[in-house]
Amino acid sequence: MTGSPTGPATSAVSPRPSCPGRAWSYRCSSCARRSATAAAAALLPALVWGALHGGTLADKRARGDDLTVVTHNVNEHNPHPARTARALAVSDADVVALEELGDDSAVYERALAADYPYHSVRDTVGLWSRYPLADTRTVDIAPWPRALRATVRTPEGPVAVYVAHLLSVRLSPTSGFGTDARDRAAGRLAAALHAEPLPRALLMGDLNGTTDDGALSALTSPMHSAQEVAGAGFGLSWPAAFPLARIDHILVRGVEPRSAWTLPATDSDHLPVAASVRL
Repeated sequence: MTGSPTGPATSAVSPRPSCPGRAWSYRCSSCARRSATAAAAALLPALVWGALHGGTLADKRARGDDLTVVTHNVNEHNPHPARTARALAVSDADVVALEELGDDSAVYERALAADYPYHSVRDTVGLWSRYPLADTRTVDIAPWPRALRATVRTPEGPVAVYVAHLLSVRLSPTSGFGTDARDRAAGRLAAALHAEPLPRALLMGDLNGTTDDGALSALTSPMHSAQEVAGAGFGLSWPAAFPLARIDHILVRGVEPRSAWTLPATDSDHLPVAASVRL
């Protein structure tokens, strides 16, 4: 200790000065590391999503097609079936597949007759065409007719066209989502397509599932989705008011999809979907 006789004693060693600059620098470095970690955590899901789905957003549509087709679940409770039929007629499609016709089959037959002189209806599914149909039959996938098969005799040769409406997914409070009936129907439809002798085939309809649904892979894997190959965006089709999923499909084999898109909403709860293909 040192000091004058009359003054207070003072320490021989000065106290260590505080270093606010150093503490601030440490805190800033820590914040920066946390911010970088948070940014990386936020960016990673976006990168994964982009890798999985980025190609879907690209516009892959092209010209050079021979055949345009449309499929639409028209909703058996559709309040304006004639108006829906007229909307489909002006789509300029060569072939139109309809599902869930219900009691309004005759309305669609009358409304589409002028544009599509050839047609076949099997209970709730139907096919309308500008070109002659042959070898039309029901495809047995359910206890009642929900699928048909026909040969469309196009100017470029015959094409096998299947129209199908797989059974709905049922929600049970005890067992959750029930897909057994749908999956069995999909298996029967896949077997019919596997046995199809014509090399060019189209499957159109409401499959009540997406192409990512593994339970439908036996049906969807051997074919190509027109939307995925030649569409723009996701091509979501249901529900029409705010589409969240693409459960209405145009799948092809032996032909080249050139373009795919959704049509404007009708009075159904599904959107119509369309595709153009090169035969």
